[in-house]
Amino acid sequence: MPPVISISKLSKTYASGFEALKDIDLEIHRGEIFGLLGPNGAGKTTLINIVCGIVTPSAGTVTVDGHDIVRDWRAARAMIGLVPQELTNNAFDSVWGTVSFSRGLFGKPPDAARIEKVLRELSLWDKKDARVMMLSGGMKRRMLIAKALAHDPQVLFLDEPTAGVDVELRQDMWQAVRALRETGVTIILTTHYIEEAELMADRIGVINRGEIVVVDDKAALMHKLGRKQLTLQLNVPLDAVPPALAAHRLALAAGGSELVYTYAAQGERIGISELLRDLAGAGVGFKDLHTTQSSLEEIFVDLVRQDQ
Repeated sequence: MPPVISISKLSKTYASGFEALKDIDLEIHRGEIFGLLGPNGAGKTTLINIVCGIVTPSAGTVTVDGHDIVRDWRAARAMIGLVPQELTNNAFDSVWGTVSFSRGLFGKPPDAARIEKVLRELSLWDKKDARVMMLSGGMKRRMLIAKALAHDPQVLFLDEPTAGVDVELRQDMWQAVRALRETGVTIILTTHYIEEAELMADRIGVINRGEIVVVDDKAALMHKLGRKQLTLQLNVPLDAVPPALAAHRLALAAGGSELVYTYAAQGERIGISELLRDLAGAGVGFKDLHTTQSSLEEIFVDLVRQDQ
């Protein structure tokens, strides 16, 4: 199946000479949730704004469901819904009026049933007659999503969608996002809440200083780049790691009552076997052990550090 979004050799250089994007190649699969991660200023929002037709690229091509964003911009833009970071709305308009107006901007005929469905799915129905200025920050964020969905897009961009949203509303919003994906909508999200990308995304892309550092399935990324730690709870605390165990690069923890062995996530069965053998040879006994794996946040930090 062809990708719903195809980006090739995409670059953006501003008049000041700042190069925001450098030869970006990226494909987004139809129906997936794609997490785009990167530090502030990495190029996430610039990339989204180019695909959405807000910023003009300096070079390269972007197609949305086969429609070129420059030559066939109207058809491409109609495929996309965008939830921006900024909460910019007509403060005196009602929620119903704001969402309905957004649908009309794309030439869609009025459809009260569709607007009602969107508002109900986002728990906004009881606020339909409220003025935007009366909404909480979280409700305004939900309304931005409703606006983005009003014209029935097939691709939804969520740029920091839960910034400023409390935990309960955040959980409700992610349930709504999952429901959208079940209907076939492709979702691309940027977030500073890396644990949410780890929870929600099918694939992860990391961008830094305008370049894509890595793109992979979330599970594969964590498998290839993550680290595991084997922690051994010792029978007798140690003052130092015995010289016979130096080759394993162990670390003492918990006041000498634990030994920590760090290894690649894809597994080092031979290394672990040798460690256990050498522990016995050194007379170091342990009463329990457990393993932990690095989180997506730790992998992200490592990738960005390596790219600097």
